[in-house]
Amino acid sequence: MKTSALAAGSLVLPWESALSAIQSQMAGKGRLQLRYRAYTLQLKHAFTLSTSSRTTTPVVLTELEYNGVIGYGEASMPPYLGESHESVLKFLSKVDLSRFDDPFQMENILAYVDGIEEANKAAKASVDIALHDLVGKLIKQPWYKIWGFDPAKTPNTSFTIGIDTPEVIRQKVREADPYRMLKVKLGRDTDKLLINNIREITDKPICVDVNQGWTDKQMALDMAHWLKEKGIVFIEQPMPKEKLDDNAWLTQHSPLPTMGDEAVQRLDDVLKAYQVYSGINIKLMKSTGMREAHKMLVLARSLKMKVMIGCMTETSCAVTAAAHLAPMADWADLDGALLISNDVYKGMQVVNGKVTLTDRPGIGIQKI
Repeated sequence: MKTSALAAGSLVLPWESALSAIQSQMAGKGRLQLRYRAYTLQLKHAFTLSTSSRTTTPVVLTELEYNGVIGYGEASMPPYLGESHESVLKFLSKVDLSRFDDPFQMENILAYVDGIEEANKAAKASVDIALHDLVGKLIKQPWYKIWGFDPAKTPNTSFTIGIDTPEVIRQKVREADPYRMLKVKLGRDTDKLLINNIREITDKPICVDVNQGWTDKQMALDMAHWLKEKGIVFIEQPMPKEKLDDNAWLTQHSPLPTMGDEAVQRLDDVLKAYQVYSGINIKLMKSTGMREAHKMLVLARSLKMKVMIGCMTETSCAVTAAAHLAPMADWADLDGALLISNDVYKGMQVVNGKVTLTDRPGIGIQKI
């Protein structure tokens, strides 16, 4: 690309000039074609939270083609999202992208997809991710470069350990040896026992995810002080998301940062979370994809909130897409593909515990 230049008194960035040229060349020369199929992820261990346990996760894999170039996307549906194979396939059957002859009109395309029906966030994310992958490939640049992020600034990713027996917990901690931070699921009456079991094995930094499992604010504060003594870094979604006042009170008094997860789905929720939590956990399956996740990131940073980039149990497709936001995050929890045994893509790698992006264009994945 050429160096940036002043034109008509305004600064034109290099990638904007390249994008304009490519867009002019391709406009009207093709149609967007959407394909999709159901798939089921097999988890290496039972994934147990404060309120549920499962060994599989339903996903839908999407492909978006334009002039022979294919972008890949994914919808992952953990139970609390309220989506399923059936609901996602039904939604995607209503998406008619043949009306668009210019994939670079991303705002128009994704606004159309968002307006088809309410909810269906993971289904919408599967189109959004595929479109970002496609456009990045057409520009021949990865999205972290298009956004202007420095890939060297990605954080370490945590490795998630669900609620389980002491023996299985120890096994999971040993499996997590390459990772520099652990994420531990809490929210039951065995919380202290679980943390003590892990601390017998490792002194690595730990973050905890309560998944709304604590119901009393004073008990939550007492736990926060105890967890601080155990070397915990932050607490994710400590109490039910409906308890705004209790969560705000805990955040005000807690010695540890609190992060909103279930309480923070889309862009409008960021302002609602301000001063209720110390920060937010952004996930593509909640935000409807990369477009809105990027907006959430920018808004949270402008409010000086902490930011975590997270994921569901997903293939390397959605996890890698989320990783492009990681250079601007305080923490990352991008281990979703590491928890499954039947990934179908290769993408973002974890090197010495650190989220490591490639320079492949789009979201940067390859089929296995």
